[in-house]
Amino acid sequence: MRSVTYSMNVSLDGYIVGPDGRFDWTEPDEDVFRFWIDGIRQVDVHLLGRRLYETMLYWETADHDSSLDDAQLEWVALWNPLPKVVFSKTLTSVRGNARLVSGGLADEIERLRSEPGEGEIALGGATLAAQAAASGLIDEYRAMVYPVLVGGGIPFFPRDERRVDLELVETRSFSSGVVHLRHRVTR
Repeated sequence: MRSVTYSMNVSLDGYIVGPDGRFDWTEPDEDVFRFWIDGIRQVDVHLLGRRLYETMLYWETADHDSSLDDAQLEWVALWNPLPKVVFSKTLTSVRGNARLVSGGLADEIERLRSEPGEGEIALGGATLAAQAAASGLIDEYRAMVYPVLVGGGIPFFPRDERRVDLELVETRSFSSGVVHLRHRVTR
């Protein structure tokens, strides 16, 4: 069965954006960006909440930007054809290789899990991840932890007062001080 992975950048105090809504502290260095590129190669479909989808829209037309370096062009070449499912109650349309869904996260994940394929079902966006976590649908949590305390904002982990036991399966430190933590949910 295909696994569901939740991956996001996160501050050391556990937030994906600060109280001011900014996430400029997540600008990846070359090594971190290369890590994200290598990771997206393992993904068959990416599920996104509205806010993350709108942030990632930049990449839909970025290939026309002459200032992109080779790594950024490689990301565009991988990201744009990747099937995306956008969950939103406010959007009326989406662009690129995306389709819009207004509800039914658990049903969508189960449908995707039943399809043939070995790649991951990637999940991005804290609100969407909280819904998936509440239903026990996340198989792995992957946090790219940045050495910054932002003091509040949108949390990486859902605050649902439910215990989830995890097994550490991978760590990686980068020269920038960023640390990748990969944990598998133990069932």
